[in-house]
Amino acid sequence: MSRVWDVPVDDSTRVRDVRVAAEEASACAGLPAHRTASAALVATELATNLLRHAEGGHVLIGLVERTDDGGPRTCVQLLSLDHGPGIPDVAAAMRDGYSTTVAASLGAGLGTCRRIANDFDLHSAVGRGTVVLARIDHEAAVRHPETPSPPPLAGGVNVPLGRAAHSGDAWTRVRSGDRLTLLLADGLGHGEKAAEASTAAVTALRDLAELPPPEILRRLGPALRPTRGAAVAVARADLSAGRLDFAGIGNIGARLRTGGAWKPLLSRPGIVGAQAPADVPVQSGPWYEDSLLVLHSDGLPGRWSPPEDVLLSCDPAVVAAVVLRDSGSAARPVRDDTCVAVLNGGGSSRV
Repeated sequence: MSRVWDVPVDDSTRVRDVRVAAEEASACAGLPAHRTASAALVATELATNLLRHAEGGHVLIGLVERTDDGGPRTCVQLLSLDHGPGIPDVAAAMRDGYSTTVAASLGAGLGTCRRIANDFDLHSAVGRGTVVLARIDHEAAVRHPETPSPPPLAGGVNVPLGRAAHSGDAWTRVRSGDRLTLLLADGLGHGEKAAEASTAAVTALRDLAELPPPEILRRLGPALRPTRGAAVAVARADLSAGRLDFAGIGNIGARLRTGGAWKPLLSRPGIVGAQAPADVPVQSGPWYEDSLLVLHSDGLPGRWSPPEDVLLSCDPAVVAAVVLRDSGSAARPVRDDTCVAVLNGGGSSRV
């Protein structure tokens, strides 16, 4: 199930909470001691920065699958989100030892976080805030500054309602050759029973990814029948053919950016595993290197605005986090689990 640690950082006692959450996530991911220590250091630095530079924010820690030549492995993903003043000079902030205050947190800094993380990305906009991403895998990253690793093609963020341990939403992606399939599921309701439904959809996709999206949805029905059922959307990008196919059942939102313009992709009413329609049409269109697809559950307000300044240059998980952050406020509290997943046209070979 989608285990998530959502830790608000509004006073100094929360720094320890973030570190402990990172250590718990590392244990769930099976990270060795030296990488658990890396995750704890990054978590502490991110939380301290939220207090020092942004007057607070929150840190989302989750377990995601990271794929490379060694095959898929579970790693720890840390995301720091804030509505602070932003970082005027990101390049300076990334230098080791940089600090805008006299007291340093650990003598580490964002530069050290970038060096010890397997994946690292940062987006900051003056007056809007900052999102920092770090993923910690089982082994330390091998850095080649002259040929930096390309960002992955898919990424996401998942927030449980009321900071519960499990989210009823889940997302995943499966790649087969030049075809990349992205799935987002929203289990009916929230909590562990909803998480069982969305997890069943994520697990079943591994054996169904070769099929067209409408057929995937049809095959998911029996897998989700013992559960509450879920709203599910499936998108498959054929990177070589330059084509995207989409189909959805239930209240999953989808927006596609192609040629610089955004358009919605619509799902059919229903519940996979309970009251699914007999026929689900596929929506198809071109898929370019500058295309972007955003899927989200109904925990995200329907009238969110796409972040035009954080598109192809950022890790998809950062794009998802910016969408999540900018769509919410204290005046508009979240009323359900919320998941955002992003597929990037990017031309990368790694997912």
